[in-house]
Amino acid sequence: MQVIEIEKPGGPEVLRIVERHMPQPGSGEVLIRVAAAGVNRPDVQQRRGLYPPPSGASDIPGLDVAGVVEEVGPGVETLKVGMPVCALVNGGGYAQFCVAPAVQCMPVPKGLSFIEGASLPEVFFTAWNNLIWLARLGEGETLLIHGGTSGVGMAGIQIARNLRRATVFATAGSSEKRQVCLEIGVKVALDYKENWDEEIRGLTDGAGVDVILDGQAGPKTQRQLDLLKADGRLVFIASHDGERAEVNIRSLVRRRLTITGSTLRPRSADYKGRIARELVAQVWPLIEDGRIRTHIHEAVQFRQVKDAHAILDENRQIGKVVLVVDPSIATMVPEPYQPI
Repeated sequence: MQVIEIEKPGGPEVLRIVERHMPQPGSGEVLIRVAAAGVNRPDVQQRRGLYPPPSGASDIPGLDVAGVVEEVGPGVETLKVGMPVCALVNGGGYAQFCVAPAVQCMPVPKGLSFIEGASLPEVFFTAWNNLIWLARLGEGETLLIHGGTSGVGMAGIQIARNLRRATVFATAGSSEKRQVCLEIGVKVALDYKENWDEEIRGLTDGAGVDVILDGQAGPKTQRQLDLLKADGRLVFIASHDGERAEVNIRSLVRRRLTITGSTLRPRSADYKGRIARELVAQVWPLIEDGRIRTHIHEAVQFRQVKDAHAILDENRQIGKVVLVVDPSIATMVPEPYQPI
């Protein structure tokens, strides 16, 4: 099969197409004929040499795919050959065939193509894990999401608005991106280069917010802690602005604040399988009836993978960039399967 591998750490130019043997599904796994694969920020970090795959995972980038089950491994009873799926994978998505734990496979929501299906798993798993499980976002709480038009940002905004009726603020780097945030339910969209914390204090009568989801960290960390209400939660999904920060521990203790973070990739299949079941039960129906929508920034052909990574390097994306691996089926709208 053809795959895209990382020749060495560097820019998009280090991505190259090579031939490799097809993987074989192990116990509890399925082999997927990949129609399309998501392009995510962790892929960029892996390409740069900053996010090595966990032990036992494929060195091929790509964390979410959509396609058709090609082969079923031992012990899999819920899926069969020919079923259309989208899946969160531990690596290996930039390839014509990819192995996935069966519990991390989900139906492509009704009415969506394989390209749209490939845009869902990584961002919705991440948003659900961080906002619902770790931040414990409650009914009617107030949330700030930095990077509102990233894939995770857009997923998080829509989960918070539709399932928790939260008041959501977001930051984004251009007027176009801020307008998109407003269109999907954000109360106010702010320029992350300006005094977003002071603006939010003014908009909340000085109260601040209950939860912040951030991927930057670094010197802005104390500003974020200062913006939290008592019992507030700050959740990091990355540290692009710096891995270290000086914070006021006395204030953190006095106001009972929580700082947490997560990397989903090394988690067990059982952990991710539980998220998959909750997404299918609670989020997929909202996608199918149009209350939650995916936004494809661009679908890029497999051989143009360098262009796909350049979009993320330049921070041009609004929503998700998707790699078209098999053009013969990528635009098809499959019928969702009924689990066995």
